[in-house]
Amino acid sequence: MNIAILDAATLGDTDLNGFKKFGNTKIYNNTAPDERVERISGNEIIVTNKVIIDREVMNACPELKLICISATGMNNIDLEYAAKKNITVKNVAGYSTASVTQMTFAMIFYLLNHLPYFDNYVKSGTYAESEIFTNYGRSFHELGNMQTGIIGMGAIGKKVAEIASSFGSKVAYYSTSGRNKNAGFECLDLDELLQSSDIISIHAPLNNNTNNLIDATKLNLMKRTAILINVGRGGIVNEQDLADTLDNEIIAGAGVDVFTSEPIKKDNPLLKVKNKERLIMTPHVAWASHEARKLLIEKLLNNIEEFMKDLKK
Repeated sequence: MNIAILDAATLGDTDLNGFKKFGNTKIYNNTAPDERVERISGNEIIVTNKVIIDREVMNACPELKLICISATGMNNIDLEYAAKKNITVKNVAGYSTASVTQMTFAMIFYLLNHLPYFDNYVKSGTYAESEIFTNYGRSFHELGNMQTGIIGMGAIGKKVAEIASSFGSKVAYYSTSGRNKNAGFECLDLDELLQSSDIISIHAPLNNNTNNLIDATKLNLMKRTAILINVGRGGIVNEQDLADTLDNEIIAGAGVDVFTSEPIKKDNPLLKVKNKERLIMTPHVAWASHEARKLLIEKLLNNIEEFMKDLKK
């Protein structure tokens, strides 16, 4: 088999030598739209994260038999047409649960404990001039006395719920699909969840049910002391509305790892938020711990191995 890895840069510094055992492997850091056909042609297997594989590409590359997505989301592949062309598409799930959960709580505590303020208080030299041993410039509260509201109760949402509970936090959730019912936690409708929660943590996929789910109307339902975390998908939260909400102090803060356009555009309203202490942003990296990326590669290799075995049957 001939294999092409189309956007290896999205995998970071992970070891890709394991793919070579399946055949001749070509590795490209990134693939532009006008480079797709040339790079895929002659390959039976491709590995991609974000490169769009549509019907035009499939028609131009008749040798293509397997598309391996180095992610859980499959919206960059025309799945219906792939099925018609008898092209197998395999994604990877469950590799980033621990990594995203860890980043979720890193953001929560960064905002909840006012870490930027206290860090600057010490580093600026102000603490060295203090008459007392501590500082009460910002008051913070314990997670155990709060309600954590989770939007999207999949594997990551459930893990966040478990850890929040271990701090003593009451946990409630909203299922964006309506299918995830977890008897261990209270299921609320979205408006009630937003109104009653101190932390809102988004762990849902982007689809017709979640696109622009959190807009100005929904943000205005939240407590003024509440924190919003989005490590799901950028399009779930209206970015202009969130920026306005933060500037008008309608909520206490937000943590954002995902954006409508990635990389973030220079004119994104979140880059212009006035009180930057209220907002922490990271470059879609919550999923990408070293361990998560290593597991992702293992699962990709397993997908190819299973495909090869099926061919021999």
